[in-house]
Amino acid sequence: MSEKAVSTGKKPLFQDFKAGEFFQKYTMIIALVVVTIVFALWPGKNGLILQPANVTGLIAENGYVFVLATGMLLCILTGGNIDLSVGSVVCFTAAIGCVMMASGANMWLTVLAMLAIGLAIGAFQGFWIAKIRVPAFIATLAGMYAFRGFSNVVLNGYRVDITNESFLQLFGNGKTSFVPDFIRQNAPGLDAVFTKDNAFLSGLIGANYVAKFNVTCMCIGIVGALVFVLLRAHKIRQQKKLGISQSVPAQVVSTVLIAVLTLWITFKLSCYRGFPMVLIWIGLVLGIYAYITTKTAIGRHLYAVGGNEKATALSGVKTRNVYWFAYANIGLLAGLAGILTAGRAKGIDPVYGEGYEMDAIASCFIGGASAYGGTGKVSGMIIGAILMGVINKGMIIVGVDANFQKVVKGIVLLIAVMFDVLSKRQKR
Repeated sequence: MSEKAVSTGKKPLFQDFKAGEFFQKYTMIIALVVVTIVFALWPGKNGLILQPANVTGLIAENGYVFVLATGMLLCILTGGNIDLSVGSVVCFTAAIGCVMMASGANMWLTVLAMLAIGLAIGAFQGFWIAKIRVPAFIATLAGMYAFRGFSNVVLNGYRVDITNESFLQLFGNGKTSFVPDFIRQNAPGLDAVFTKDNAFLSGLIGANYVAKFNVTCMCIGIVGALVFVLLRAHKIRQQKKLGISQSVPAQVVSTVLIAVLTLWITFKLSCYRGFPMVLIWIGLVLGIYAYITTKTAIGRHLYAVGGNEKATALSGVKTRNVYWFAYANIGLLAGLAGILTAGRAKGIDPVYGEGYEMDAIASCFIGGASAYGGTGKVSGMIIGAILMGVINKGMIIVGVDANFQKVVKGIVLLIAVMFDVLSKRQKR
């Protein structure tokens, strides 16, 4: 008989768990938690960054980052390419929209015009990159200068304000720019329950928040977390049936962490005013592009072109059209970011959008996108954008000088890219 142990066909639950791989895969999530804890425990600030108003503000202030970073991710996937013009395009589309509404144009016509202009600009720049083969860096650098100039021409060097209340309610961040609490509106008896006199709820939610607690927001968060857990559980079962080797403990841990984080964020939003409208638009963009990059042929082509463009072309894929698709999409999303920026600022200044492209690029690389292309996920980009937002918000709260804030962001970006370069070197 062989000295080797006879396999029973069953593996211990933690046999495939490798701590090194787990920490490498979830480095940025761990970093996000650590950075948040540091700012929360900062002497004299008493967890100010975790207050409901600041959590809501963090999402609203970084709405443009999530939208632009989604489009930037598509460009990066094609081979580490970037778009330097998106900040200027955001300003230009917002300028067009503000001037149109100031002259009395219909709100929805204005919104469609802003999206169409962004898409046209993206397609135009994509033409030079995909068809004429102008390097993306040069083509978009030219666009950065050109559309910044066009923005000043449209605005005539002055700020233009928005007074359309419907636009501000749908795309802004005012007191009315939140999803209403439909449950409490249709169940008036709940107002008698959610009061400071209710000792249990006051202790659970907080005496300062219980009276205005948004029940609808909390219910949506609970349902969302449950759906996510069920979908991940189904995915784990499918992987086991197909014999796909995955670390079950690592997936369970990540699922629980994400579900708990979802509930915590939803709870904080519920304590303030509920879901800000900007979060709805962010969620739609992230959901649509997560589906495109993981479930469609064009999504697979983006990764293939970034991995090996020549081999992809030989397999029959029209690689030039893939580049065109990526840059047309980031133009469209720049138009949406222009809408959100104008809504939040209730107008537009000629300087708006400066540095937006850098925030988007940093979010992608910090979130795990490879500087060489072919690697990166929307989920990772979300973590990168949140981490950048927490760093920005935290430094403002603790009083870090604006110049040193840029230094810190630069160091964080350098470290993220360094991890990518070193991991590529190890694989070789």
